[in-house]
Amino acid sequence: MATNYEKIISENLSSLFSNPPPDLDKSIGAKKRGKALAFHAFGQECLIDPENVTLAGIQSVDPRGLLVSLYVRHAGFEEIQLEPFKAFKDFPGSMPYQGAFSANSERVLIPHVPLIKEQARTIKEAFGGEDGAMGDFSLILYPLPKIALYYIFYLSDEEFPASATSLFSANALSFMPLDGLADVAEYTSKEIIQLVSG
Repeated sequence: MATNYEKIISENLSSLFSNPPPDLDKSIGAKKRGKALAFHAFGQECLIDPENVTLAGIQSVDPRGLLVSLYVRHAGFEEIQLEPFKAFKDFPGSMPYQGAFSANSERVLIPHVPLIKEQARTIKEAFGGEDGAMGDFSLILYPLPKIALYYIFYLSDEEFPASATSLFSANALSFMPLDGLADVAEYTSKEIIQLVSG
């Protein structure tokens, strides 16, 4: 029996592929691969077709698959605009989600900050990312082709504990509904932890 995630993913893909916009591959930052479209999502190779989302070759019927289906349904031809990066709280209507966003996307990373610094190169390679210029170190990562997250980290010292802040590319809301953006950051942070924890 199909899960709720599976049903919503199927609806999103069906809606998209039943009347696809011209140059769908370009609008979502993908490459054509037969009947499927390929791009990177959450640090893994992603394929979408009219019926499935796969991540790393495995059908994804979990929240990440749902987020991919939401992204491809919402992404238009607008180009990604990185700056000025925005805090989640700066998006209209974000207040009800703010506590969960901070806990699941930022605070969850704090125990791992030294390992994230050590393995920054691996993380950047997985997410097609680059170094940022803030904090003790920072990373600009691409969980989806047109959505960037700017992670700013401070290591602990004698006066302050370690910290992690996550900012969004300026027009991220053009490519994903607000609650979906919070989840994109949460699952990106989970993937970072998975990468550094081995």
